[in-house]
Amino acid sequence: MSISVGQALPEATLVRMGPEGPEQVKLGSLTKGRKLAIFAVPGAFTATCSMAHVPSFMRTRDQFMQKGVDEIVCISVNDPFVLQAWGESTGATDAGITMLGDPESTFTTAIGMDFTAPPVGLIARSKRYAMLVEDNVVKVLHVEQSPGTCEATAGESLLAEV
Repeated sequence: MSISVGQALPEATLVRMGPEGPEQVKLGSLTKGRKLAIFAVPGAFTATCSMAHVPSFMRTRDQFMQKGVDEIVCISVNDPFVLQAWGESTGATDAGITMLGDPESTFTTAIGMDFTAPPVGLIARSKRYAMLVEDNVVKVLHVEQSPGTCEATAGESLLAEV
């Protein structure tokens, strides 16, 4: 069963690249007392994720901040090395987007957003979604029906409900 509006995010440890290498990030600590825009992608360096989803949050970042969002987080079922390279190549890191990995799909599976598509090599990946989270509780949730599209989950769509 997928997470829904009004529910708290489960405890989860994600990973990012820090100054000394990979570092763990406790999601509960990141969201406690804060407002976050969180979006997830099926995979780093994939076409829709790189050309539509990440850029939509880069375009809208300042508007999110003006509406009181503390941080924009991108989650992908990838390791922190890949996410660091992807964040740098797309400009997301320079734009202030936090890139977090869920390498074992633990968080993604816990919130019911996992899928598998063997014909295209996507195993235990994340559905494309975007959510507004306040103090660890989901306030707005958009889930894309097709992993190859980015409409309901684009930065502009989520921003309209913040």
